[in-house]
Amino acid sequence: MTESRHRPSATLGKFTAHHLPLAALIASASLLLPNFSYAADDVRQEKTEKADIAVQIVASGLENPWSVEVLPDGSYIVTERAGRMRIIKDGKPSAPLAGLPAISAGGQGGLLDIALDPKFAENRTLYFTASINGDGGRGTAVFRAKLAPDNSRLEGAERLFAMNRFTGTGQHFGSRIAISSDGKLFFGIGDRGDGDRAQDPKDHAGKILRIEKDGKIPADNPYAVNGEGAPEVWSIGHRNPQGLAFDTKDGTLFTVEHGARGGDEINIPQPGGNFGWPVISYGKHYSGQDFPGGTAQEGMIQPDYYWDPSIAPGAIAVYHGAMFPEWDGSLFVTALKYQLLVRLERDESGKIASEERMLKGDYGRMRDVVVAPDGALLILTDDSNGSLLRVSRANAS
Repeated sequence: MTESRHRPSATLGKFTAHHLPLAALIASASLLLPNFSYAADDVRQEKTEKADIAVQIVASGLENPWSVEVLPDGSYIVTERAGRMRIIKDGKPSAPLAGLPAISAGGQGGLLDIALDPKFAENRTLYFTASINGDGGRGTAVFRAKLAPDNSRLEGAERLFAMNRFTGTGQHFGSRIAISSDGKLFFGIGDRGDGDRAQDPKDHAGKILRIEKDGKIPADNPYAVNGEGAPEVWSIGHRNPQGLAFDTKDGTLFTVEHGARGGDEINIPQPGGNFGWPVISYGKHYSGQDFPGGTAQEGMIQPDYYWDPSIAPGAIAVYHGAMFPEWDGSLFVTALKYQLLVRLERDESGKIASEERMLKGDYGRMRDVVVAPDGALLILTDDSNGSLLRVSRANAS
């Protein structure tokens, strides 16, 4: 297969990209009916490159679900972009939880990501992101709360962070949360539809940010040290990072973010790093124009991987689990536009070597993906009648 900038690529150095051929073609799959045609206990099996899988619809009837986490009792807590949080138990979504703060839902904004505190079983603490109203329009904020013992409401919800410039635009709020092994909160905010904001280190838009779990600013944040940007900022030059996850084995932080016409990227945020948006990109403006800096500029970090054409990524997860040892270390990315799940296999050095596409068109737009404690994959479909899917090993006991 010949090399082409229209195929995904991985970077082999900090400032140069080397295009890698795909090791696997898209597996053919018959199209099924939309997800709302399935009963909650239906299971479909299919073959993938390395394992036979079973896909179960755990629950349906969710309005544009955005994020899912597994609670200690095995139930699931899910956010809906419209501004609701629910518990799913025995295949049934609960009534909306009480106690959420005021959320501004509309466009791409609303209630977004949720993350459980590493000691959730002891402290019942969780974190979530949402778009809110404020001076000048709307912006992304981060909240902390406790889940009541009876799972019916949030208690003591408090805002830890709000971006420093609100606007009236309805797109590119981000936003995912990833918690580091030392307890820091990392989260992404999109450029809010104004690419130039991503290059201003004093502006929270188009950034990966890092705060303490109480909202304070870590003293070793890059711009807290040098004073040349907003002290919460970790890295700049991001368009709309809607996926963020740590590799729990080596601590690498991955983000997946939307390009324009092409140029969806996986990046590895580095403190003080500049990832180039909107100066460089492997895509084009929606107008068809090239970006002013082409695909590379000195001082701007190349993506670890990119897609052209765009797949419209929804989230990213790093697989480490007992259920699929053959997937260990793989990255999983959900796709909205192409309605599929991508598995990216990494070589011994950690670089992305091949891509496999699964479940294409079978269940609709795919938003979130997480690895459950038992090693299954959990996926949310982004639809007005969205579903929670569970991907497990076929015929597993």
